[in-house]
Amino acid sequence: MTTTVPGPEAPALDPRRVRLIIGVLLLSMLLASLDQTIVSTALPTIVGDLGGLSHLSWVVTAYLLTSTVSTPLWGKLGDLYGRKTFFVAAIAIFLVGSALAGVSDSMGGLIASRAVQGLGGGGLIVSAQSIVGDVVSPRDRGRFQGLFGAVFGVTSILGPLLGGFFVDNLSWRWVFYVNLPLGAVALIATAFVLPGGLKRQRRKIDYLGTGLLATGVTGLILVTTLGGTTYDWTSGQILGLGAVAVVLLVVFAFVERRAEEPVLPPKLFANRVFLTAAAVGFVVGFGMFGAITYLPQYLQIVKGIDPTTSGLALLPMMAGTLLSSIGSGQLITKTGRYKVFPVAGTAVMSVGLFLLSRLTVDTGTLYSSFAMFVLGLGLGGVMQVLVIAVQNAVSYEDLGTATSSATFFRSIGGSFGVAVFGAIFSNRLGVNLESRLADQPLPPGFSAASGASLAQLGQLPPAVREAFVGAYADSLQTVFLAAVPFAVVAFGLTWLLPEVPLRGTTQAVDPGQRYGMPTDRTSLEEVERAIAVLTRRENREDVYRRLAARADVELSPQACWFLYRVQEHADDPDALADVVDQAPVRLGRIVQDLTSRGLLDANVGSDGRLRRAQLTEQGRGVLARLTDARRQGLAELLGGHTVDQHPELADRLRTLAHELLADDDTLLREATPAAAR
Repeated sequence: MTTTVPGPEAPALDPRRVRLIIGVLLLSMLLASLDQTIVSTALPTIVGDLGGLSHLSWVVTAYLLTSTVSTPLWGKLGDLYGRKTFFVAAIAIFLVGSALAGVSDSMGGLIASRAVQGLGGGGLIVSAQSIVGDVVSPRDRGRFQGLFGAVFGVTSILGPLLGGFFVDNLSWRWVFYVNLPLGAVALIATAFVLPGGLKRQRRKIDYLGTGLLATGVTGLILVTTLGGTTYDWTSGQILGLGAVAVVLLVVFAFVERRAEEPVLPPKLFANRVFLTAAAVGFVVGFGMFGAITYLPQYLQIVKGIDPTTSGLALLPMMAGTLLSSIGSGQLITKTGRYKVFPVAGTAVMSVGLFLLSRLTVDTGTLYSSFAMFVLGLGLGGVMQVLVIAVQNAVSYEDLGTATSSATFFRSIGGSFGVAVFGAIFSNRLGVNLESRLADQPLPPGFSAASGASLAQLGQLPPAVREAFVGAYADSLQTVFLAAVPFAVVAFGLTWLLPEVPLRGTTQAVDPGQRYGMPTDRTSLEEVERAIAVLTRRENREDVYRRLAARADVELSPQACWFLYRVQEHADDPDALADVVDQAPVRLGRIVQDLTSRGLLDANVGSDGRLRRAQLTEQGRGVLARLTDARRQGLAELLGGHTVDQHPELADRLRTLAHELLADDDTLLREATPAAAR
């Protein structure tokens, strides 16, 4: 059980400092999320410089894998020992990895550096989201957490474009060096502006499970990467590595049954919705990251487009993703139905991958852009829906883990997708080159395994260059065609998703869910996030009007609002007087009405300024009824999550009900109090 540990209270933060902290967190999120995609358009140049085309996929896979597997570890360490310490550590590790990647002189060194980068990046993404909940008021959390999701989505679009820009105008090494000055600013600012003493929680860390999962998955990815290229599929190395990986994952399954807070709770896999969503999410990640990694290869090597332009050429796919993800989210909110979107999305994704498999040397820009747009439409229609379906199907105690696990499988799918695509590509490129260059060998130092950049291709004899480009195009066709059956399987699986009426909280979709942003929130924190998003959408005046009706209190929305302001500033009459003075309406009639009802004990000076205001016992009773009405409304959003069976949830809802009303500086427009009408 996760419990909050009483500890030093975080100091009250003024709005200016909160904005500064949010700025630092957004910068950190930008760095970590950008490095998932910024390297894609630089890969052809990197391979041409360092060689190692057969290991190209690991430049992406290493980052995805370490950032994904380390996510729950970072979150729990921050909960246990303080978020600031581990946030600073994550920035430092990320910067070390960036520096090492920038100076790498071999593909092996670059891959190892990317793994270090990913380790820090996972901590940055998760810690930044967690800190928001510590320093931002409940009413504003939905807005700020939405900003983080938006940053994650924007970097998915801008990453390839920025990567190409750096390659063309500086060097591929600046894809990594750019993190250093920005990260240094974030590191220094964090040390000075982020408060210590943020809330801590007692959580058990599943070190053994995390280690077994990481090594087992890495082993399987190595099998898919090395099999058929570096080693024969039937070789002792591949068979042995595969056997070890399978054994580690089997042991992991047994360990998770005994872990107090498992990385992947086994009982989740007994839930048909979760199992289906995990499988579909795996395939979606498989296709998305595989396409993002290998489409720049086609654009630069086959079509001869410079890196910056190749980044721009990927925009149709990102536009399709954005269009369908936003559109499906809005339709789900309006209709309450979600199954149609993953069914249609995986079908469209299958078509998009097939269209990409028809790309040739002579394919026009219009066709390739259309194919990428279709793939993007399919991807965007699936990603956020899987998270919604999972959240709607699991019990409260599994809500946090199930949500993070849904995005976990998408990221792991991306790791496998890039690796499998890479293995297929390397294998086919060697065969196709041998076939096309049967009569004329490649120049010295040039091979299918080493790869080439645009500059190196320009130095080849025309006949050799034409053969190499043709072999490249043929190999990429095979890559995308091989992905089609996986997408078709995902299409079949989506039909197994039950259509269940949605809880109110599942409609709290933010940009992060649209793009599968990694999270490590507890169930309680996931509920808080959803409530924060939904309450940000509310019309505040309507909220108070409904509460008054629900609590059977004949007060106007303005009067209800003012009761909370009185309680909020009970020990500071000057602050309360300032609230009254700054209101766009004169609240004198409201004060008079509340006083005559016996709810308020107030004193107004001869100058009309409020000198004193305190709630009477009857006023405190009315306020308690309003708060309880708010709590009941929030509980109804949870649908099937039975609040009374979870004391920590019931306590938090009571607190949130008060905080979301007391922390409301919205100044309501003038209206006639109910008693005066």
